[in-house]
Amino acid sequence: MKVPVQEASSSQNEKTPDAPARHRRRASTGRRATYLVLGAVALVSLGFGGVSVATADHGTPAPAAVDFDAQARAEEAARADRSVRESTAPVTPSANPASPSPSPTAANPTPTRTATAKPKPKPKPKKIVPPKPAWVIPMKGATITSCYGPRWGTLHAGIDFAMPAGTPIHAATAGTVVKAGDAGDGYGNSVFIDHHNGYLTHYGHQSQLIVSVGDKVSAGQVIGYEGATGDATGPHLHFEVHQGAMWNQIDPAPFLRARGIDVAC
Repeated sequence: MKVPVQEASSSQNEKTPDAPARHRRRASTGRRATYLVLGAVALVSLGFGGVSVATADHGTPAPAAVDFDAQARAEEAARADRSVRESTAPVTPSANPASPSPSPTAANPTPTRTATAKPKPKPKPKKIVPPKPAWVIPMKGATITSCYGPRWGTLHAGIDFAMPAGTPIHAATAGTVVKAGDAGDGYGNSVFIDHHNGYLTHYGHQSQLIVSVGDKVSAGQVIGYEGATGDATGPHLHFEVHQGAMWNQIDPAPFLRARGIDVAC
């Protein structure tokens, strides 16, 4: 019956020496925990984030589980710092022959044209047309072969203008044709124009008439062509001025000169 008591006593004695060991293990474990906490705080201050530490049953610390997000941020910071350092390094131009050379167009750009306003054309000076004279010579450039006055014992009542046959004859001034045809008395084909100012003009010996009675004519208008009809020794124009009534002939020379036409009579 005493044997069990001794075994129990022996068991107690075996447990008594373990008390200091457990104390030592607890003290060692407490120091390790303190060191781990200080290390974690240091890692957090360096930007690596929190670190959790696990210990084994016998007090041996387990591998630390590092926060991967903190590690990625640290790597990005390292890369950024490296890129800043590299960007400050001198840059050497590339000698790669495959690099495109500047094109001739880029080297010599086509100059752009600036739109300029077209100069306005100068207005053409207006051509001044002198007014037509009220009176003209019936046959310009002709030779005067006979003037107004006595001739061969009779009165030559007009002026003779000689030109080649068929030369146009012009009205001395504006008026109305009152007679066209054979006038008799040796004048042959004749035209009489009333100028509505108390005067008439007579054009005799024409070869051809191109106006008729009642026609309105203007100064210088062609009324017929020179000929030798009637009593004529050759082609010429017999020109007369009648004042107040037909067959009241006056000297045409001073009459024409008074109207700006000079004749050699």
